[in-house]
Amino acid sequence: MKTFSAKASEIDKKWILIDAKGLVVGRLAAVIATRLRGKHLPIFTPHVDCGDNIVVINADKVKLTGNKLDQRKFYWHTGHPGGIKDRTSRQLLEGRFPERVLENAVRRMMPGGPLSRAQLKNLRIYSGEAHPHEAQQPSVLDVGALNSKNVKVS
Repeated sequence: MKTFSAKASEIDKKWILIDAKGLVVGRLAAVIATRLRGKHLPIFTPHVDCGDNIVVINADKVKLTGNKLDQRKFYWHTGHPGGIKDRTSRQLLEGRFPERVLENAVRRMMPGGPLSRAQLKNLRIYSGEAHPHEAQQPSVLDVGALNSKNVKVS
């Protein structure tokens, strides 16, 4: 038996639409990272981009469990001495770019390297209902129906 190795020309990329309203961030990010890498396919090859194109809408309506909304902090440095800054998840979700919470969660679940950075370009996250990818006719993936823990009941 020979080991199958997919080539870039053999990959059929699909478009998937996910509505993130009411979904738990970590569980949603795990599903998205798996689909971006292509690990859900039987032809998965680790060194080839065989994942799907994913469009996420309502990223501003995701949920965090426990006290993560106020306790989880995102740090960055300005480059100046003493220039470390931070924001909580609540500040990010209520701020100008609420989709960055989900974007950071997915990015941190991907392995580092050039292939992961290329696969992350197949992810489009929008904070509202509207998205400009209607022409691609994305199929809807109901992440909430995959597991009852994916939806936070409050």
